[in-house]
Amino acid sequence: MRINWDYIKLIALLFIVTGLYAFSNVRSEQRSVNGLNIEFVGDNNLYITQGMVNKLLIQKYGPLTNEPKEKLVLNTIEKVIEANEMVKSAQVYLTVNGELTTKIEQRRPIGRIEGDSKFYLDEDGRRMPFSVSHSARVPIITGKVTGKSLEDVYEILKYINNDDFLRKNVIGIHIADEGKYQLKFRMEQFVVNLGGVDGLDEKFNNFKAFYTKANKDETLEDYNVVSLEFNNQVVCTKI
Repeated sequence: MRINWDYIKLIALLFIVTGLYAFSNVRSEQRSVNGLNIEFVGDNNLYITQGMVNKLLIQKYGPLTNEPKEKLVLNTIEKVIEANEMVKSAQVYLTVNGELTTKIEQRRPIGRIEGDSKFYLDEDGRRMPFSVSHSARVPIITGKVTGKSLEDVYEILKYINNDDFLRKNVIGIHIADEGKYQLKFRMEQFVVNLGGVDGLDEKFNNFKAFYTKANKDETLEDYNVVSLEFNNQVVCTKI
């Protein structure tokens, strides 16, 4: 009987590869975490620190260094970090050298509510508590804060944040009533009556045209109220 050596070699090779794979898996599972790396992504990393994240993980899990890798449930660690009110999202993974790496995106406030309760409004329109690490320089919201008025204010803040001129100059929004919003500017004494959130493009384009002309004519200080409430008009009240 002739022996098929090629067939035997193939079977032997499969056994060797399977054995090496199983051996490497066992070795990998037996390895321990050899370090913790906390990284913040994006450019808004002011409201929670690496020390705070490290403390949070220690309180929940104890020291993670030297912890066996097979005991870690990465999805659970992500959820623990994301439960922090300053965190928007978190990604946790192990590197090939056993380092536990955490990448965190922080929430970004776009307005500060000053009412019976005080909080930030973040870029997703959600309430965000103040941070002990940093105070955001964002427009201050005052007046009659309700669920509907906050929804409208969020739309105004989104528009402001997408416009370079408005973002640099608007420092406050006052809620006179639902559908009646007033803007306060950094360098000017007048109040801008915006009205509701309908037609923001038209209203702000008209305002910027007025502002450019009045600034050129050096008449900005002559006004105490600038109204954008009326259709396609800028109505000014002089001091």
